[in-house]
Amino acid sequence: MAMATKILLGSVVALLLAGTLSACSPLRVINAVTPGSASDKHLDISYGSDPRNRLDIYRPRDGKSAAPVVVFFYGGSWNMGSRADYAFVGEALAARGIVAVLADYRLYPQVRYPAFVEDSAEAVAWTLKDIQRYGGDPEKVFVMGHSAGAYNAAMVALDARWLAAQGASPTALRGWIGLAGPYDFLPIENPEVRPVFFYPDSPPESQPIRHVTASAPPALLVASHTDKIVNATRNTGGLSTSLRSLAVPVEEVYFDSTSHASLIGAFAWPLRGLAPVLDKVVEFVDSDGGRDVKMAR
Repeated sequence: MAMATKILLGSVVALLLAGTLSACSPLRVINAVTPGSASDKHLDISYGSDPRNRLDIYRPRDGKSAAPVVVFFYGGSWNMGSRADYAFVGEALAARGIVAVLADYRLYPQVRYPAFVEDSAEAVAWTLKDIQRYGGDPEKVFVMGHSAGAYNAAMVALDARWLAAQGASPTALRGWIGLAGPYDFLPIENPEVRPVFFYPDSPPESQPIRHVTASAPPALLVASHTDKIVNATRNTGGLSTSLRSLAVPVEEVYFDSTSHASLIGAFAWPLRGLAPVLDKVVEFVDSDGGRDVKMAR
């Protein structure tokens, strides 16, 4: 690796460990140094009527015709974000034999809760219906998100009304994966998030932890002990406890070497030394949400 690239990546790691992850962030640098040879891409596909209802598909280039599928939602406090910024996530999953679906969704101030959850459910329902045309197995669909995107994933997986509105059900999911997700965050402290959830009149039903049932899909919940943005103990720990109380399979994983932002950054090949986040996700998918024990790809 060239010295200039090493220095640049060192700066990226420092920003990620500090918790910096924004539209003008190190994500562009990560994508610039991420090889794109592992996937066949199908870009800018519409899953709904709004201009923000678009998704990109990363299909394993040399994969089987019925590969497992992960639908990914990025974070950004429901205020910002673009699927293109997370191409490295799609490439990482495709390189491990997984069809990755990266979806945009409407953001504040265009919308408030629950519109972005509705969009997420629509993207997942589209995937269940149409992903077979792109080499994915519709019977092996997982939903994953980071930060605000993990919230979206949780709501789709736990609160059945959102997929029901799209003619689908969480029972069609083989599992869901939350990375540094906020699942129990009332009263809201973040000033950027407050208007998204109508603070101070934030609806209690907006919280994923209130929708845990015994029929919930298996979960992999990953967080950072040093997360200064989302309290890992309250959110990841609390939701894990709630799921276990109803005998829902859940794997709870914490890393000491990652921050809120670098937890997702660790999907990129130059940053994988931070923590085996990608390995844990692939292991969860390969084991069919923990139903089988298999070696990770």
